[in-house]
Amino acid sequence: MWKKNYVTVAVTCLLAACAAGPQSAEQQAASAIVYPAPPDEPRFYFERTIVGSADFEIVDSETKWRRALTGEVATSAGFSKPFDVEVCQGTMFVSDSVSRQVYRLSARDGDYSQIGLREPGQLRKPLGMATDEDCNLYVSDQTAKRIVKYDQNGNYLNAFGGSDMFDRLSYVEVDASGEHIYAVDTGGVSSDRHHVRVLDGMTGEVLFDIGRRGAGDGELNLPRDIAMAPNGDLYVVDGGNFRVQVFRPDGSFAGKMGSIGNRTGQFSRPKGIDIDADGNVYVADSAFGNFQIFNPSGQLLMFIGNRGTDGGPGMFMLPSGLAVDEDGRVYMVDQYFSKVDVFRPATLAADEGYLGVLSLR
Repeated sequence: MWKKNYVTVAVTCLLAACAAGPQSAEQQAASAIVYPAPPDEPRFYFERTIVGSADFEIVDSETKWRRALTGEVATSAGFSKPFDVEVCQGTMFVSDSVSRQVYRLSARDGDYSQIGLREPGQLRKPLGMATDEDCNLYVSDQTAKRIVKYDQNGNYLNAFGGSDMFDRLSYVEVDASGEHIYAVDTGGVSSDRHHVRVLDGMTGEVLFDIGRRGAGDGELNLPRDIAMAPNGDLYVVDGGNFRVQVFRPDGSFAGKMGSIGNRTGQFSRPKGIDIDADGNVYVADSAFGNFQIFNPSGQLLMFIGNRGTDGGPGMFMLPSGLAVDEDGRVYMVDQYFSKVDVFRPATLAADEGYLGVLSLR
């Protein structure tokens, strides 16, 4: 009798939800997590948390009904310890240093695949990633000390580097055409390779290095992530010096932002970085549990996220990689909670842009 009543209640609730129809824009706005908090004007909304392949799955109406009635749970390949995220034209790539692979998730067709599990192009410890204008993927493999290039579907194309080229390869950036690859060598206590190594994107030949170990302008100490601005300038997270440094494409010093501290606009443990189409700079800080947004002049605009132990929306314990897609959506990885949180700019409707298709499923 209990089971029968349970099913009846479930059907009734489901029918009621269907009859109620979708929420109005006003209802959605009232229930949304918004940044900054009212009464300030909204600039970003928390949109979703992604923990695995099921979050991009295309589910037909029959499957939705069956799951609602039976409690069936979608199967998913979940992240183990995600490190970085990269997004190109609706395809999201997530590197995982424990499962030794890159997850490829397509919002457009719901496709899911795994990259780097076998030769050629097998990965041993994938960390930072980048994509060019054709959505070719570049992955820095710290253990193999090389950068591996795949096409947008995950097919192996090429590899650059080797044990004699890097000490502690961590992150990578590439220009739109793929002509130049910028590889970050984080170095270490006994290493002088605290720099960005610039490679020819066709041959892998070392062209020149940007920076050297130190604390002065143009010098780096434990550099981390790197991002290219729309004008071609390179922004490098200078982790050991608690700042972001800016370099021209030829490697010359152009400026810096941030300093050590616990106030907004300062850094404690800066990690991931990316830049939007307007040149605004987004920097993740694993100690603060957030990412801060600066304008191209280095002035703080706002921050998003908080440090927390429950792993809820916008709560982070160990954030690392960060990406901004073509539509202005921001993606941030948290290694501790094995998730990617997505934030949508207030100027973009939920069903707009490459990822908007997920809101219709």
